[in-house]
Order: sequence, then C-alpha cells, then structure tokens
Amino acid sequence: MTLPHDWLQADWPAALRVRTCVTTRSAGSSQPPFDCFNLGDHVGDAPQQVQANRDGLAQQLNCTPVWLEQVHGIAVVEARPGTPATADACWTRTPGVACAIMTADCLPVLFTDRAGTVVAAAHAGWRSLVAGVLEQTVAAMQVNADEVLVWLGPAIGPQVFEVGPEVREAFVALHGASESAFVPSARAGHWLADLYQLARIRLATVGVQAVYGGGECTLSDTRFYSYRRNAVTGRMASLVWLADSVTL
Repeated sequence: MTLPHDWLQADWPAALRVRTCVTTRSAGSSQPPFDCFNLGDHVGDAPQQVQANRDGLAQQLNCTPVWLEQVHGIAVVEARPGTPATADACWTRTPGVACAIMTADCLPVLFTDRAGTVVAAAHAGWRSLVAGVLEQTVAAMQVNADEVLVWLGPAIGPQVFEVGPEVREAFVALHGASESAFVPSARAGHWLADLYQLARIRLATVGVQAVYGGGECTLSDTRFYSYRRNAVTGRMASLVWLADSVTL
C-alpha cells in the first residue's frame, strides 16, 4: 500500500492483516480554507469535493471506510457501510470495512487484538474521553484486555492544549492519577492538558497496557487540520481495518 508521502501509519506490533492510515491535509481537491484533503461533510466544504476525497481515499486504501456522525459521546457501534450512525467509536471483524474517525485536534485512537481478529477506532475529545469512550470501545471488542493493542494518533499536544479548571476537575474526580496530566498554564486558573497521558491512564483502568503512538501535535504541525489554529477548517481521518487474507 503506497500512500501520499506525509500520511501516517500506526507504529505498533499488530498482526499483518491489520492495516492503518492517518490522512493529512495533502493530496485532495478541497479549496481553501479546507485545502486539500478534507473528509468532513459537516464543516462547510463543497459536498462534491468531500465526496471526491472520500471516494479517492477508499480507492487508495482498497477498503470501505465507515463514517460516523460524531457527537463527543461514548456510543460504540459495529461499523456498517450505509447511513452514518451517531456514535464516537466503532468496531468490526469484517475484512475490508474500515473504522474511520475524523479529527482536527481531538485524539483518534485505534485498537486491535494481538491475533488480528477485530479492530476498532474511537474519537476522544476531552468530553468523550472523560465520559469513558475508550473503556466502552474496549468492552465492545469482546477480547481480554491484555490482548488489546492501542495506537494514539495525532492530536493537540500537551504544550498547547489549554483548558479551564472544570476540565481538570472532571478527570481528577474520576481518577486521581489524572493530576499528572495537567500543568499550570501561563493564564491564571488554566491548565495545559496531555490528552495522550489521559488516554493511557483511562486505558490502564480497564487493564490495557500495550499503548503506542502519541507525540504528534495537530496545532503546531501544519500537515494536520487544527480547529484551534483555524476555526473554519477541514477534518482528517484515522482508519483501521482488516485486510482480506487473500490480499496479504
């Protein structure tokens, strides 16, 4: 699978048939301010451009991405092509069907089991993260937690993700260990939050320790869409799917 030069793939010890991709702004047909590979159909981009980008993605990856109506919640559904489900995570055991998550600062999280029988993806903005979307996704996979592998995709980084005190309080009230993911910001009463660390803490509470990725910053790196950098902007996608055994 040959991808555009700046697209990403998960660096994790997954089974050979588990495929991943994270798109960037490049290689698409959307016009400014959505340039170029916008995959979000809810941001004001021309629908025909979004569809062209989505069709091109499916052809490039040789899979069928399943898009969700993401609402910063914790619903997890089976990924089924057709009318988008309202959910923030999905899973599948069907080869060729890709779990797709759109982001522009929120944390995309990809999952699989060590045997490569199931994959999943979750949209973890702070609201869904604190509400338990990662724990719900692990439960939906129906495999032992010690068999789960996780990869954390590009998100707003801990040096620039400023939040109010209510965000810190929401996390710390549930897990005291979350205190370590916040440091005071230069603005009085505000904090810099580490989404990657918060995700690792939440996954550990359900026994998931094999967590990879993290470290990218969508706000600082202009390869990526960032809502905090440009309020009117596109969305990139993080995808995970199972290749059919005959195509390995």
